[in-house]
Amino acid sequence: MKYLIAGLGNPGPEYELTRHNIGFLVLDQLADAHQTDFTIGRLAEKAEFRHKGKTIHLIKPTTFMNLSGKAIAYWLQELKIPKENLLVIVDDLALPFGSLRMRTQGSSAGHNGLKNIELLLNGQDYSRLRFGIGSDFGKGQQVDFVLSNFAPEEMTQLPEVMKKANDMVLSFCLIGAAKTMSQFNN
Repeated sequence: MKYLIAGLGNPGPEYELTRHNIGFLVLDQLADAHQTDFTIGRLAEKAEFRHKGKTIHLIKPTTFMNLSGKAIAYWLQELKIPKENLLVIVDDLALPFGSLRMRTQGSSAGHNGLKNIELLLNGQDYSRLRFGIGSDFGKGQQVDFVLSNFAPEEMTQLPEVMKKANDMVLSFCLIGAAKTMSQFNN
């Protein structure tokens, strides 16, 4: 059984530790834990590992956030992975920092990366793991907020929350979205 886990973010060192790049950061930690490295592939950096009989493919699209669907659609087709075995990790302003919510479908909630995925996958019926980044910004400051680095106090909490996100990813691959949601969603 194969799975595609797509972490959303923007390529380039200037975005590395920004809130918008939490998908990349979660996958980096997951790859490290499973002793695999990312290599440059078509439209994405890609890594893979096996876990309890499952092959887990990780991608970090190099297309920039707003065109993430292009990389995801390509790798789903290239690897012959069904859409129900796709999990997208994405930042979410509507959730408090450190909250994690898995959903099997839903709207983009204005997130341009998710809008592009919906467009290219012809619908909202794919699983996503929403990683709360909070909404501590003033009117008109949303873009600056998501493209800024995590605050120092958030940085100290980040490894633990990312570890929980990784546990949720592995659970998704082993027992499915429904059981993972009932076990982890808070």
